[in-house]
Amino acid sequence: MPRSLQHDRQLFGVTLALCLIGAVMVFSASAMTSREWHGNAYFFLLRQLVWVAFGIAGMFGLMNTDYRKLRQPRVIFTALSVTLVLLIAVFFLDRSHATHRWIRLGPLSLQPSEIAKLVMIVFLAWFLESRREPRGAGINNVTHTLLPAIGAVLLMVALVYKEPDMGTACMIFFIAAVMLFIAGLSYRYIVGAAIAALPLIYLAIASTPYRLERLKAFLSPGADPQGHGFQLAQSLIAVGSGGFTGVGLMESRQKLFFLPEAHTDFIFSVICEEAGFIGAAVVLALFAVYGWRGFVAAMKAPDAFGKFLGVGITAMVMGQALINLSVTLGLLPTKGIPLPFISYGGSSLLGMLLATGVLLNISQHADET
Repeated sequence: MPRSLQHDRQLFGVTLALCLIGAVMVFSASAMTSREWHGNAYFFLLRQLVWVAFGIAGMFGLMNTDYRKLRQPRVIFTALSVTLVLLIAVFFLDRSHATHRWIRLGPLSLQPSEIAKLVMIVFLAWFLESRREPRGAGINNVTHTLLPAIGAVLLMVALVYKEPDMGTACMIFFIAAVMLFIAGLSYRYIVGAAIAALPLIYLAIASTPYRLERLKAFLSPGADPQGHGFQLAQSLIAVGSGGFTGVGLMESRQKLFFLPEAHTDFIFSVICEEAGFIGAAVVLALFAVYGWRGFVAAMKAPDAFGKFLGVGITAMVMGQALINLSVTLGLLPTKGIPLPFISYGGSSLLGMLLATGVLLNISQHADET
């Protein structure tokens, strides 16, 4: 008699909890600016709820679809082709905030780079599994494994970087590196890639004035508090103002036109101010549970495809969360990376929920024989 498939309830629960916290905090962080800019305090909240509905519907759909159907070449290469077309299409559309990142769909918008992360994870999981098979070339085969894998990743990274979006480009490369490491990539290749990447990162920062100024502001936060260091300074003020219990929901002062991007990239600052150390600890605990359950699901997957897929998704969520939290607390230079499930942003939220749906399905097949 076949066993009943059960998804990981803890993983499911923390995902919904993070989405709920996100909706509440998006409203709290954006109500005043939303009323000022759009004449409606609920403008950003309503949009966020629309994407939450789409994302949860997609999550349930993928949660109940066997993840092994994603390994079909027709699925993988169709998804890759569509994603690359979308990443190229943004360059022919109107610029927004001096970048080519969004495709407008009426009142909504789609950021292809957010979907590209999940598509890249599925592609690499399929590709690496094929190289791990008995007749496969092996993970450390340069010609048949590393060059094709890195070539596909670098193509996607280059398109995203050109938008420009260095943060997401680095995130894609980070996810790929984690998946290759778990697949058995030799340390010498990892060290070599890290050394080779350093001068490229330096050139990317040094050749772009605003990136260079962000780095200077990170290294000397007090040198330009009214200029390039303003965002970080206001974030740290918000974090420090919350104390242990916070100033209360909706009572943040920094969100009142002091802290830029309060409802997006710096929403954790508002959480710290309004909910204090307790609220921040709750958010950190939820992400810790997500990472733990995601890793467990990946390690217990019945095949290499599920393992690599689960590791990639968990690395994406946890890596992005770590970067966002580090930027908020001044541990990394300012970068436009949203906090998964919590920050305002439909494309990011949709991508994270779809990825979590796949991860939940993997958890259903744990230890399957």
